[in-house]
Amino acid sequence: MTILAYGINHKTADISLRERIAFSASEIQSALTRLIDSEKNINEAAILSTCNRTEVYCATTQSHENAVKNWLASDRQIIQYELDQASYTLWEKDAASHIMRVASGLDSQIVGEPQIMGQVKTAYELARAAGTLGTELNVLSDLSLRVAKRIRTETEIGNHPVSIAYAAVTMAQQIFTDIKKTRVLLIGAGKTIELVATHMQSAGVKSVDIANRTISNAARIALKTGGSALKLSQINEKLHRYDIVISSTGSTLPIIGKGAVEKACRQRRHKPIFMVDIAVPRDIEPEVQTLSDVYLYSIDDLTEIIDENISNRTKAAEKAEQLIHEGTLSYEQELRVRSSQDLMSRLREGAGRQRDAEVAKALLRIESGSNPEQVIERLGRDLTNKLMHSPTIAMRRASADNKPALLEYLISVYDLD
Repeated sequence: MTILAYGINHKTADISLRERIAFSASEIQSALTRLIDSEKNINEAAILSTCNRTEVYCATTQSHENAVKNWLASDRQIIQYELDQASYTLWEKDAASHIMRVASGLDSQIVGEPQIMGQVKTAYELARAAGTLGTELNVLSDLSLRVAKRIRTETEIGNHPVSIAYAAVTMAQQIFTDIKKTRVLLIGAGKTIELVATHMQSAGVKSVDIANRTISNAARIALKTGGSALKLSQINEKLHRYDIVISSTGSTLPIIGKGAVEKACRQRRHKPIFMVDIAVPRDIEPEVQTLSDVYLYSIDDLTEIIDENISNRTKAAEKAEQLIHEGTLSYEQELRVRSSQDLMSRLREGAGRQRDAEVAKALLRIESGSNPEQVIERLGRDLTNKLMHSPTIAMRRASADNKPALLEYLISVYDLD
C-alpha cells in the first residue's frame, strides 16, 4: 500500500467546479464509507474539503490510480473529462509533501492563513470517526500536523494579519470612503465570520448584525459586535437596511437570490450594496452580479488583495519550505523503518529461539547435577557463539570477496573501531 492524494484546488479549478465537488462536514463520514465500500482496493481514506480545495487521501496501490477519480466523479455527479482537466494526482513522498504544505498554509490562496491547519486536523478526525484512518494515514497525519506546527512556531508565516476575512474587509474599505458609517450584515457563525466581525470592529464599524440558521450562535457573535441576531428567514425582508453583506455558511443551496436583492435595491432607492460571498458552494446567486447597484465578489475575486499581502510572507515561506523538505525526508525515513519492521521482527524471533534452546539445555544440565556456575558460563559462551555466527560469516565473505564498503558497514554496526 502507498499514499495517494487526489483532488482539485483554487489553482486548478474555478469556484463553479469547486462548489460542485465540495463536501460539507456532515457529509464526509458517509462519503468515506461509500468510498471504502465501493473501492475494495482502498484500505484507508480521508477527505479534506474547504473553500479552496477538495482532496482525497487514501492508501492504495498505483495499479488502482483511477479508483479515486472515478469514485469522486460518480459521487459528485461530475463528467470525468471535466474533472480530469482540473485535478492532480500525487503519490507517496509527493503526497506527503503536499499535505504538509497544505496544513501549514503554504498552498492556500492566502499564504500562511491559519484556519487550514485546524481544517486538516478535522479531516483526519472525521476519517478516524468513520473508521477509515489506518496505519498509513496515521503516520501521515501525525507528521504533517507536526511539521505544520513547527512552521507556525519557528517562522513568521502567520505574523501578518492576512486572511480571507481580512481581505474581504479590506475590499469593503476600498469601496466605502468611510466604512465606520456603514451598516453591516454577516451571514453565518463560523470562524471566518467571527474573523470578519473582528476586522470590522477594528475598522471602526460600530455595530454588526449576524444572521444564522441557529439563532443562538448568531446571538453569541452579535453580543461581541454590538449588533442584532437574525434568523436566515429574516434576511430577505431586512436586506435593504445593509450597505455591506458578507456571507460564509455551509449551506448547499443559495441563501440570497437575485429577486431578493433586486427588491432590496428598489427599497434603498438604488443606493449601492457591497456583497462578498466567501462560501463554497456559494450563498449568493451568481446572477446578482448583473445588477447595476450591487458589487458582488466571490472568494476568487479576493485574489488581487491577497497577492498584495503575500509579499509580506515571502521570506517566511522560504524558511517554511525548508521545514517541509525536512518533513518529507522524515516521512521517507519513517516509511523505510516501517518497511523493515518485519525483518527486525524475524531477527528478534530467531535470536529468541536460539536463546530459548540454549536456556533449555542449561536447565537440563543443572537438573542432571552439573555445577550451576559452570553451566551458566557455558550458557553465555554457547549463546555468544550462536549469535555471532552469522555476522562472523558475513565479515569473512566481505573480506574474501573484496567488499570494503560492506566490511566497513559491519564494523560500524558492531562498533569495532
